Amino acid sequence: MTQTRSALLEDVMAITREAGALIMKIYRCDFEVRGKQDASPVTEADEKAERLILERLGTLQSQFPVVSEEAAAAGYVPEMGQCFWLVDPLDGTKEFINRNGEFTVNIALIENGTPVLGVVFAPALDRMYAGAIGLGAWLEVQGKRQTIECRSIPEDGLDVVASRSHGDADALDQFLNGRLVRSLKSAGSSLKICLIAEGEADLYPRLGRTMEWDIAAGHAVLAAAGGQIHALNGDVLSYGKRDLSNPHFYACSADYR
Repeated sequence: MTQTRSALLEDVMAITREAGALIMKIYRCDFEVRGKQDASPVTEADEKAERLILERLGTLQSQFPVVSEEAAAAGYVPEMGQCFWLVDPLDGTKEFINRNGEFTVNIALIENGTPVLGVVFAPALDRMYAGAIGLGAWLEVQGKRQTIECRSIPEDGLDVVASRSHGDADALDQFLNGRLVRSLKSAGSSLKICLIAEGEADLYPRLGRTMEWDIAAGHAVLAAAGGQIHALNGDVLSYGKRDLSNPHFYACSADYR
């Protein structure tokens, strides 16, 4: 890698800020919603933010292939190799359409199947999560940066975070059966993973379909904060699979068992 990881992370943070500003211009206006081939929604914000991110990543000193959601949906996936970017220009399109603010820009760097650097930016909330292996993780709000890390599991039970947009309540109940749960929180997009990274939650089970770009950036932040994402069989998730899909998984703080 020709840039230091620290410098590269700062560059990616700047790119996500710029993409977030573009998204917010569209968010404040009327916008058209269309359906993709898989019936999921897409907006002008998804497409314009992706173009900007691809262009900016192309100017970085460190050059890697980019796998991005909208390009992949259109059938373009480059040869990934040892290192590549995973980009979701607007994670939480449903949250964007519903104007609840809980959508994010996600950019992650993958090395040998592992997310080693990631940025998750929620522009409507002005909350940016960033992290990299060896550097730690932090949260930046209104220009003020603070270090974040996963917490120890509370003795009186888990704070569990789940999705607003996906109806897997029965599977969730089954997964949590036998576990001591203190609270169940809702959140949108990659913010669920980031809540664990900042010590505001302990467990996020996802028992439905996701793609690698949905979670890679949050995974990088979580790992840098001392947490991890596992498949239900206990294996740590890996990236760069042929179909770019994830198995069902759970994100957790470091001492979750």
